[in-house]
Amino acid sequence: MRKILIVGATSAIAEATARVWAQRGDKLFLAARQAAPLQSVADDLRTRGAAFVGQKVLDANDLAAHPALLADATQAMGGLDTVLIAHGTLSDQARAQTDAAYAMAEIGTNGTSVVHLMGLAGEQLGAQGHGAIAVISSVAGDRGRQSNYVYGSAKALVSAFASGLRQRLHKRGVSVVTIKPGFVDTPMTASFKKGALWAKPDQVAADIVAGVDKGKAIVYTPGFWRLIMLIIRHIPEFVFVKLAL
Repeated sequence: MRKILIVGATSAIAEATARVWAQRGDKLFLAARQAAPLQSVADDLRTRGAAFVGQKVLDANDLAAHPALLADATQAMGGLDTVLIAHGTLSDQARAQTDAAYAMAEIGTNGTSVVHLMGLAGEQLGAQGHGAIAVISSVAGDRGRQSNYVYGSAKALVSAFASGLRQRLHKRGVSVVTIKPGFVDTPMTASFKKGALWAKPDQVAADIVAGVDKGKAIVYTPGFWRLIMLIIRHIPEFVFVKLAL
């Protein structure tokens, strides 16, 4: 039985993942910014068979609140061995290009707040000698593109931080799993035109659960994104700058 803290628990991907863990009978502690949606998700997970569901309202940008969140989750579940960090926003690139304060706030939400929590969780799990941290990054972090480079740069920070943390904690028995979804059909992307490359949250959730169970380092989801991003990363820069991506 896992004892799992989920931050950003009301996001579509996190909720779908939590349902898998609930059906397995794991213990869950949920954190999200809005109380009413959080309560709804918690109630649903209880009916799906979770051994325990705790919850706490949290603004992930309040870095000072992170230590108490970890402490509360650990106490409520009688331990903590898995952390899924899934909070974030989809940045408005056009606005970010002319509003520096907005751009920095987006990098804070999608980048700084995530790595701060990862660092604290890593220290706790490393001290106990076992556990797993799964963090949702994005394929957007693999290479900056003009269409979303503010969001992508935050995700690149998350991926790089996770890589270093993974290497440091490996010898201490803790796995760090970087989740890199491509296009996912969620309420956050409701206005986007969908196509063959789009995935549903349930598919991404299955990949996350499998990645955590197997202690994988990096999970592209769906898997075909690994090849797509391999190609994109290796396009020469003098060609890449001319592309409308």
